[in-house]
Amino acid sequence: MPRGKRIVIEKEVEDDIVDKYRFLDVDQIKKERDVRDQALSSSVANVFKAAQSLYKARADEDDLEKKDLFSVQSAYEYLKNSGVYISFRAFGGRIERGSIPFVKVGRKRYIPKAVLDDVVDTKEDFYSVRDAFNEYKKFNTAINYRAFIGRVEKGSVPSVKLGTKRLIPKEAVEALTHISENYYSVSEAIKELHKSGIRIKRNAFERRLDRGRVPHSKVGGRRFIHEDVLSELVSKELALKGQ
Repeated sequence: MPRGKRIVIEKEVEDDIVDKYRFLDVDQIKKERDVRDQALSSSVANVFKAAQSLYKARADEDDLEKKDLFSVQSAYEYLKNSGVYISFRAFGGRIERGSIPFVKVGRKRYIPKAVLDDVVDTKEDFYSVRDAFNEYKKFNTAINYRAFIGRVEKGSVPSVKLGTKRLIPKEAVEALTHISENYYSVSEAIKELHKSGIRIKRNAFERRLDRGRVPHSKVGGRRFIHEDVLSELVSKELALKGQ
């Protein structure tokens, strides 16, 4: 009997984090975002009407803030105090490009509080591509930015385009770091086997994966082996080798 058939891996891995990642529905996220954008657009339109009325009544800046309208400087401070760290220049650039909606009262620009709260909520739920990479690289030091971008473009790292920006759900990055900490890629698994003195070729190892002899999870088109599964495989291979 081929030696591969003599090894039965008993470890069964149930991983809710990986399952949640695999079934992350970016289309649903986009639909929910579209609904939110429509509500936000309607809110901004209503605020604009109210702002025009205040302007005609010669309201001062304090009166405008009571109506949840912030000057550019006050809006920047509000975001900073809410944990959104961005340079004032970059913030002004977003306003200029229209990625942060504003209303004009006289000659000055004001940002509705609903818009600022949406920026804060988005920051809590998503990473920019660069921030997602920086967070992931803490746990997977072998990856470079270009390779990460490639995975985003191919869809193996889920992303959603909100306005002009592509964002990565934070729960996706959390799952990726969890996988990096607890799983081996196929290449990494083979290296670990070789370190333990178990000589096996990649195609032979992948045949075991194909036939289900080595339990694994498929994430983003790639196969990963849990560290406990690999540990059991190594111990049984060594035991078999010692017979």
